Amino acid sequence: MSETDRRPAARRPPGTFRIGSVAGSDVLVSSSWFLVAALIAVVVAPRVEQVQPGLGAWKYVAGVVFAVVLYGSVLLHEASHAVVAKRLGFPVTSITLHFLGGMTAVEGEARRPREEFWIAVVGPLASIAVGAAAVGLWFVTPDGLLKLAVEGLAGANLLVGVLNLVPGLPLDGGRVLKAGVWSLTGSPHRGTLAAGWGGRAAAVLVLLWPLAQERFLGVPPELLDFVLAFVVGLFLWTAAGAAMASARVRSRLPALVARELARRTVSVPADLPLAEAVRRAQEQRAGSIVTLDPDGRPVGLVNEAAVLATPEERRPWLPVSAVARTLDDDLRLPVGLAGEQLVLALGRRPAPEYLLVHDDGSLYGVLTTADVDGAFRAARH
Repeated sequence: MSETDRRPAARRPPGTFRIGSVAGSDVLVSSSWFLVAALIAVVVAPRVEQVQPGLGAWKYVAGVVFAVVLYGSVLLHEASHAVVAKRLGFPVTSITLHFLGGMTAVEGEARRPREEFWIAVVGPLASIAVGAAAVGLWFVTPDGLLKLAVEGLAGANLLVGVLNLVPGLPLDGGRVLKAGVWSLTGSPHRGTLAAGWGGRAAAVLVLLWPLAQERFLGVPPELLDFVLAFVVGLFLWTAAGAAMASARVRSRLPALVARELARRTVSVPADLPLAEAVRRAQEQRAGSIVTLDPDGRPVGLVNEAAVLATPEERRPWLPVSAVARTLDDDLRLPVGLAGEQLVLALGRRPAPEYLLVHDDGSLYGVLTTADVDGAFRAARH
């Protein structure tokens, strides 16, 4: 089962280890993979014994080898997501193989429906292509374990490719549906909600499948069938709900415009007494103070909380630089930032205040995280 996760760059998730890289992105394996490898080995072992009798415990080793081959095709599926995302200009931080398949971590959201479509659909197409190639190879492969592996590879990839086109999040087909609704309505928010409900419908069908299994396949369900249906159904329902909640949050992001949230700023020498700096700010009705070096360049942002915590009787004797944060490059943001790009910029370097500058580097104003939070809360209503 494949996901294309959209998130800012993050540290390596706990419980994973790196096995290499593909297209410049780390390939991580979750510790849960060993559980699924053992499960595959147990399920495949009877078939291995049937094809190659007398292997004893080695039949389980053959099952583990098949699990590795199978997840190699999952890696190819995820790598196709990563390659297309990178070609469209999106950074890809990692590819993770886990219990239920794989996940490609893509930074940022698609800007247009066709980007969403191509990043999503290429994964299932890659799986179907691998499955079709394995079907062709099956006809020329001699009987034995190798033919069994080719047979399993063909069936698994065709199944993964088709099931991933089911129109519901977090499956790739859900993102294809999102792209279609987005293209028709012009709203990615509506596209995500439609695909989220599709994912929840798919979760219900998965939970009910063991009850219908005997009718359609003639095979009575076992305890393992109910356990797997519960795990997969819960995963689909939870992930679909998370995507819908994220869409509701993102629908409020356009209200966050740095230019509109900027505070009026007063610039003062770094050695000016704090009391005088505060007086000038109040006189000019400025909501922030920037300190300047002797050449007139901004070098610090005065922290509002630090000013309020300083007793008034000390302010005449304290230079304003004492309550200012050094103005690193990460604290300088383009005044044109808005929406998700603004949130991502704040997340890369959390701070109470940021300096907003024009394209030529000239000062526009100061943005505070408190004002951004306030605007986000106001957008709910």
